[in-house]
Amino acid sequence: MTVGADAGLAHRQAVDAVRRGLAELPPDAPVRLRKRTSNLFRFRDGTGGLSVEGLDRVLAVDADARTADVAGMTTYSDLVAATLPHGLMPLVVPQLKTITLGGAVVGLGIESTSFRDGLPHESVLEADVLTGTGDILSTRDHPDLLSGLPNSYGTLGYALRLRIELAPVKPFVRLRHLRFDTAEETAKALAEVTATREWAGERVDFCDGVVFSADEHYVTLGEMVDTAPYLSDYTGQRIYYRSIQELAEVSGVGVDFLTIHDYLWRWDTDWFWCSRALGVQHPVVRRLWPSRYRRSDVYRRLVALDRRLGLSQALARRGGAAGVEPIIQDVEVPVDRLPEFLAFFHDEIGISPVWLCPLRQRDRRSWPLYPLDPDTTYVNVGFWSDAELAPGQAPDHHNRRIEQVLLTMDGHKSLYSTASYPREEFDALYGGEAYRELKARYDPDGRLPDLYTKTVTG
Repeated sequence: MTVGADAGLAHRQAVDAVRRGLAELPPDAPVRLRKRTSNLFRFRDGTGGLSVEGLDRVLAVDADARTADVAGMTTYSDLVAATLPHGLMPLVVPQLKTITLGGAVVGLGIESTSFRDGLPHESVLEADVLTGTGDILSTRDHPDLLSGLPNSYGTLGYALRLRIELAPVKPFVRLRHLRFDTAEETAKALAEVTATREWAGERVDFCDGVVFSADEHYVTLGEMVDTAPYLSDYTGQRIYYRSIQELAEVSGVGVDFLTIHDYLWRWDTDWFWCSRALGVQHPVVRRLWPSRYRRSDVYRRLVALDRRLGLSQALARRGGAAGVEPIIQDVEVPVDRLPEFLAFFHDEIGISPVWLCPLRQRDRRSWPLYPLDPDTTYVNVGFWSDAELAPGQAPDHHNRRIEQVLLTMDGHKSLYSTASYPREEFDALYGGEAYRELKARYDPDGRLPDLYTKTVTG
């Protein structure tokens, strides 16, 4: 096991500091983490009162056991940097560099290995959790706490240390971009890859997709390989998501090669495609925009500034709309309902492109706050943009409509952004009774916020 000389001591000091910080907060003070970065889109005024400084280290990598011990606020960028030299990676690496391991566990995460390895919390072997009572509990002794962490968003406690499984990698990834004309063909391909873990007789290690319109869909399949005849670079002038169309537009199947590092972070440079709204994809702007600032956390700060100043709202009203509604969502629908959901989405919402990521729960374990049917293949549909509001429409009109449609399709959505569910619907979707039991056990005095309050009513 590789352990930094001072990592253990520094981690214990950081743990002691955060526990003291919680104890010193006034009983009526809101408990929020003071973090440098966030990937949530529930913007709020003020800063967190509980410092987590020092809880951002990779504590150990055990190459033989294929595990890593990681402090909860460690970013996946730092985690991957520590594991790749050992020829290993986390089983699921969320697509943005500043997502933290603890955040991906308590707030969910997904990526192109999820068709095989589920969600990040499924590879957690154990965790140390600071609960609302101020106790630090190991999930070895409290397995129900580990089961309740996913989708709890810190309302049961904060993960201070996690031990996770790692998977072996090869140095390069060979990509195949497959074009399909219909959502039905796309759903069939995603279901087949998830069931067989191969396509046209070739192994599939990674799988995701992009929808550009109702008749232009792409499924991207990645296979780890030992050698590559060439390598592409999408951290400079070239743009990854555009390459999917460019490479596949002639034959229907495009081939590309990336290093494993660049593959894992292929979406971060342009925040999928959302950098175009900030002008970063314009060739002149791109040359002038420093490469160190072409990354998702920078773009998110610009969006937060826009929300505070109301610039997008003002521009929409000047153009005759009643305003704009941010629609920043990831939802899961059963693969056989994907065509139906996309038809609704194209007709009523109209945002493009849209990201697709197949998901299958790794085993039959119960995760009560985000229950998925282990016998069902789901597809995560991600869409991140604004939609104009017509006069008389509520500020959450489109988001609420998406929620209503999901209810008819046995679907879920992540809670990192706008949610408008009435309490009864919320409890039915997100383990209401199970959550209340966990809350009474691990935060009986309500020191931490309630999940519904935190994610819906604010």
